[in-house]
Amino acid sequence: MRDFRYASAPMLPAIEVQTAAAPNAAVIWLHGLGADGHDFEPIVPELVRRGERAWRFVFPHAPVRPVTLNGGMRMRAWYDVKSFDRSAAEDEEGFREALQHVRDLIAREAARGIPASRIVLGGFSQGGAVSLYALPRLAERIAGVLALSCYLPLAGRLAAERLAANDGTPIFMAHGREDAVLPLAMGEQSREQLQRQGYPVEWHEYPMPHSVCGEEVADIRAYLLAALP
Repeated sequence: MRDFRYASAPMLPAIEVQTAAAPNAAVIWLHGLGADGHDFEPIVPELVRRGERAWRFVFPHAPVRPVTLNGGMRMRAWYDVKSFDRSAAEDEEGFREALQHVRDLIAREAARGIPASRIVLGGFSQGGAVSLYALPRLAERIAGVLALSCYLPLAGRLAAERLAANDGTPIFMAHGREDAVLPLAMGEQSREQLQRQGYPVEWHEYPMPHSVCGEEVADIRAYLLAALP
């Protein structure tokens, strides 16, 4: 496959939460469109009690960019959204840049003593889409991926661009049955596309809109405890 790499930009600013001293694992969590790294910071105590595991949660802030779907308004976004129509052109350049940010964040954890094999990458909505895009294009195996209320971007490129490192990496996918922003069918279609490519997907759906619910948080906790023993 052709490997797309960008010169590393300055490291994205991020909120960090450590659940104990000397963390031996990390969760890199990407927020959704228009939010920032603070969005899921409050969820940490629900996922792991302080002292229960020595983990570092990293919540980076996406770059600020104009978003076509929102009339060109500038906001934090991992990539441009031109339309919710799945047949519309996707922001390939934006995804490539986001992938490099993910690589840089993983490399920083490695420099701080946490190998890729002890990292879970994930996110909500746009952040989840970036996570699914990045997984098959990472050269090092990671511990898992959380893909919440999102979809698989540039699905037609997956077979040609995938690397083998994460062929068996477990993917946690969750979606709301009442999601009016990214309908459940988009998540289901993405799950099927990943499964056809041989990726192991743990699928969950909940009676919720484009959001996160308590039952989902409990399922995420169980997934993380298994992925980062």
